[in-house]
Amino acid sequence: MVSTIRILGIDPGSRVTGYGIVDSLGAKTRYVASGCIRTRSADMAGRLEEIFAGIADVMGAHAPAEVAVEQVFMARNADAALKLGHARAAAICASFGYDCSLYEYAARAVKQAVVGRGGADKAQVQHMVRALLGLRGELAMDESDALAVALCHAHSRPLAGKLRKLAGAAS
Repeated sequence: MVSTIRILGIDPGSRVTGYGIVDSLGAKTRYVASGCIRTRSADMAGRLEEIFAGIADVMGAHAPAEVAVEQVFMARNADAALKLGHARAAAICASFGYDCSLYEYAARAVKQAVVGRGGADKAQVQHMVRALLGLRGELAMDESDALAVALCHAHSRPLAGKLRKLAGAAS
């Protein structure tokens, strides 16, 4: 029997961290909540504390069983990648202490799962997130990116389960 799994998707950022929560039941996925944690602190330590507290609040309010986070990619600016890595770490650490599993996805994998093309732009991702979840109205880009991470994980779960069973049977 398939049971409902609550998934928190996180799109980390040092200024804006998006989050999206979905309930996944087999091939069906239902929107639960989403939003953005907009940091106000001028210094990085303060922003990381705000990200940590914001994700901890989301964890406490929605009790996801699984957390999916977008991986850091190395762009042209190493300093920006480091800041993104710090924000990502603060979000991940906020999930510790809750009974949940953590999963990571590359940005290209998220786009592939939601749009069907790993090179899709943010507007295409946002459009497909709204279509897949039946949402009307506006979504912030960081919010739709986080929901895309949650959807990517929801779509990946059945295959991952089958692969684990096959690996167990082979050993």
